[in-house]
Amino acid sequence: MAQKTEKEETEFKVPETLALCVNNCGFTGNPATNNMCQKCFSASASAAAAAAAGALKSSHKVSGGAADARSSSARSPERTAAVEEVGKVKREVNRCSGCRRKVGLTGFRCRCGDLFCAEHRYTDRHECSYDYKTAGREAIARENPVVKAAKIVRV
Repeated sequence: MAQKTEKEETEFKVPETLALCVNNCGFTGNPATNNMCQKCFSASASAAAAAAAGALKSSHKVSGGAADARSSSARSPERTAAVEEVGKVKREVNRCSGCRRKVGLTGFRCRCGDLFCAEHRYTDRHECSYDYKTAGREAIARENPVVKAAKIVRV
């Protein structure tokens, strides 16, 4: 093996063909994002989603009986479902049900079904609707069935 010189070891190799963003913003583009930088690509993707949602809203505003019947029969169920899914993109924000503080990954889900922070996770610290006494009684009854001995017949 040939030994590398110190200059070759520390030399930074730049790709010979750096493609700039097609929107001329000055950043380098990526072939995976249609030769756009990440910022331009995400902006164009959100604009395309907004245009699709706008087209759906305008198609619902068609007035007239015959035109309305034609437009509803022309829409396929797959296309309508796909467009409705785009409109339903919604992120769930995890907040404490007691104080509305963001809890993130450290939230505690109570048996009543609500999410709480560390301060409100105990049943005496929030208005818990879960009946622990009834649940305990049912668990004991289920795990410990009543045992009755058979009656002895005397002769």
